[in-house]
Amino acid sequence: MLQDADALPQLIGDWKAVDQWQAHINQLFYRFRGDQVRNFYQTFASADYRLAHALAADYFEQVSKRDKVSQAQQARAASRPLTVVELGPGNGNLAASFLSHLRTLDREGRVYPRVRYVFVDWEQTVLDGAWNYPGLMDHRDKVQMLRSTIDHIEGLADGAVDRIFCNELWNDLATKLMSRQGGDIEEEFLRPNLSDVLHAKIEDWAGFIRAFEAKDADQLKQFPPFFDDLVWEREYRTVEWKDVPYRKTITEFLRRIDDQVVVPVNIGAYLTMREAKRLLAPGAVGFSSFDAGAADLKVLNDPDKPCSGQFGGQQSFMVNFALAEAVAKQVGGVTASIEPQREFIGRSLGTNVLTLMDLLAMHPTAGHKLEPWEQDRLILKTIKALNVTYNSPYAAKMDFPIRANVPSEAREALQALAEELKPAGVPDTVSYLTEEELTRASKDLEEVGYDPQMFHIALTAPPAPVDYYHLSIRPS
Repeated sequence: MLQDADALPQLIGDWKAVDQWQAHINQLFYRFRGDQVRNFYQTFASADYRLAHALAADYFEQVSKRDKVSQAQQARAASRPLTVVELGPGNGNLAASFLSHLRTLDREGRVYPRVRYVFVDWEQTVLDGAWNYPGLMDHRDKVQMLRSTIDHIEGLADGAVDRIFCNELWNDLATKLMSRQGGDIEEEFLRPNLSDVLHAKIEDWAGFIRAFEAKDADQLKQFPPFFDDLVWEREYRTVEWKDVPYRKTITEFLRRIDDQVVVPVNIGAYLTMREAKRLLAPGAVGFSSFDAGAADLKVLNDPDKPCSGQFGGQQSFMVNFALAEAVAKQVGGVTASIEPQREFIGRSLGTNVLTLMDLLAMHPTAGHKLEPWEQDRLILKTIKALNVTYNSPYAAKMDFPIRANVPSEAREALQALAEELKPAGVPDTVSYLTEEELTRASKDLEEVGYDPQMFHIALTAPPAPVDYYHLSIRPS
């Protein structure tokens, strides 16, 4: 905790609760770097298709089962529109893969023709980017864009929606960091500074401060980039509950956490669940959120757990799934369940799955200090071994940029490996792999240094302390 103002870089703002500065910085992040998100982090829906296919298979099965209750209901169902909403559509790949797979599964044309797929986001640049995703060209007549915040989506009536997706959005939404301090509950406050190096480069300091406070992206673009030069002070203050929903549930949850242990309180996530209750029709298939976080109270009670991180300046928070499930019960009128995301994918495919990143963590060099270009070489060799037998239903060659500081003798070899990646191969470094795919590729992976016996252990291993989870909500 930095307290000596004379020893700090230059102040650029006042003390505010974490969620307030999070909203401020993330709004600027998307206006500056919204088209560069994948340079800083990737999601399981940025390029991979398996989450979307699992959602499509689940949706087709549930709608088909619901429509078969009676012949009279079948006749009515045939003309009933189905509104599917995606909160925070990313680059559009989830929607494209979902709609493509749903159309493939729907051989008799009973579900896909009735679907209206709605993108909801508060940034027009995000909506435009998703809308222009090449894979959506065949589904343009199905897609609608709504620019809105997620706490009350204008343009969607009560009970008008059948399915809602929310993929890796909760960690970007308003989140407070709270802890119990004896009989009081406190939350983290932040105060932003700019590094001395960047401060020295800004001639019109007063102009920069005005633009920063006003979140004026056009004016801020006249100054040097600042996201990577932010320095944050932290302190804790007693919570002002008048602006915090679900006080009773949050307070009861914190009684189960040790004194002074900080936990995320994902306020924005709770608002999406409340809005989902308003939007979902009776008997709707429901709401699904996928994100990184923890559901185990022992993990949440660990004072050393990673509550937050920064990616290119954007502030991201771990999702407290245990508290989210408790809030869902207070919202009322819904049933909630939590499962590892990997189990949801595996159940749809009828097999065990793990991620490419899980596989890389099993290599003998994992945990050793490798140069970044050496890590890239391992990734490329691993993907090449998988691609001998891996076949994606979508042809899109992976874009794997070679770092600028690679030694000249290694650059040519890395470039050759990147150019050899086949279009129908593993689509992304963040991808799911099935047990069968790993078995078929075991000999090629063994040549890269992997022990195939470790695959079987990893495929059935329990979730990591902080992992990707699926929270599902359905109308009661």
